[in-house]
Amino acid sequence: MIKAISLFSGAGGMDVGFEKAGVEVVLANEIDKVAAETYMTNHPGTKIIVDNVNNIFPTLENYKDIDLIFGGPPCQGFSVIGKMNPKDERSQLIWAFLKAVEIVKPKAFVMENVKALATINKWRDVKESFLSKAHNLGYTCIPFIVNAAEYGTPQKRERVFFIGIRTDVDFENMIWEKINAQKRKAPVIRDLFKDLGPAGTDINPRTCNAKITYAIKPIIRKIPYDCLMFNGIGRPIDPDGYSRTITASMGGNMTLIVDEEYLQDKSADNWIQEYYDKLVNHEITPKFEEAPERLRRLTINETRRLQTFPDDYIFCGAKTNVYKQIGNAVPCEMAKTVATAVIQYLEETGKLKP
Repeated sequence: MIKAISLFSGAGGMDVGFEKAGVEVVLANEIDKVAAETYMTNHPGTKIIVDNVNNIFPTLENYKDIDLIFGGPPCQGFSVIGKMNPKDERSQLIWAFLKAVEIVKPKAFVMENVKALATINKWRDVKESFLSKAHNLGYTCIPFIVNAAEYGTPQKRERVFFIGIRTDVDFENMIWEKINAQKRKAPVIRDLFKDLGPAGTDINPRTCNAKITYAIKPIIRKIPYDCLMFNGIGRPIDPDGYSRTITASMGGNMTLIVDEEYLQDKSADNWIQEYYDKLVNHEITPKFEEAPERLRRLTINETRRLQTFPDDYIFCGAKTNVYKQIGNAVPCEMAKTVATAVIQYLEETGKLKP
């Protein structure tokens, strides 16, 4: 079996995907104690070091020539919804990832991050430096931008995966061929949540009771589900489509909101569409007040499904921390897609041989 080291493991979303693809994770690392507890609960066979990644380099000396290193260094420093501060300490952790690659010299590595790192001019020098350093370590490294919604994950979530292979051969077309061969339609939100029932049932406990309020100055776009009409810039979800990217905070700027009545009954009034139409036609003036109770935030069980974690995946810690762990994770099915493509390439080209 292909053996791997997982870095910046979080709650283990990326690990679930890689394991589904046939990888045995022999060592993991996570600095957050609560996320590490979640990881240990669900991956009892994997050794995990709960520490700053920069402190585990001596341990990595014992894992030289392992097959894979994978992980998703914190992305807030590169994210377009963050401050995009190049001095953000979290932005420096991509170099710690490469340091681990330098020590272990795996046959391949996969580093996940926000799309902006590969596409925005502000980070071009960072991207080019990363690719150059990988090359100097003996790896051809290519960034692949993957849309989760095209591979079984019901989110409009694009991420970049920097894939490095210990070779000087151009493998881009072969990897894309293997990624695209796995394209599959993700279930829409209504179908994904159908068997959970409304929030407050035994199988779908209500885990966030924060009030939904109207935005005084809503931002109106072409369709209601792209608008910022609630909670400052809270986003409503289209039950017959996909959600926006799940974030680490249920009370933050990108909070996702669902209309319970319309979610449970497609024949019910589409309240969000009707409210949007009134705003567009200037029939109402928004006031700072609570929205109808039919509007609510997502439950933990719903966000777990949006990230394609197994229903029986156990999360430790307080509810707010659980939302954070889920939001910070790489969707399991997205990770599985990339892992499968890399493994197939390594096997077919004989690069797994000693």
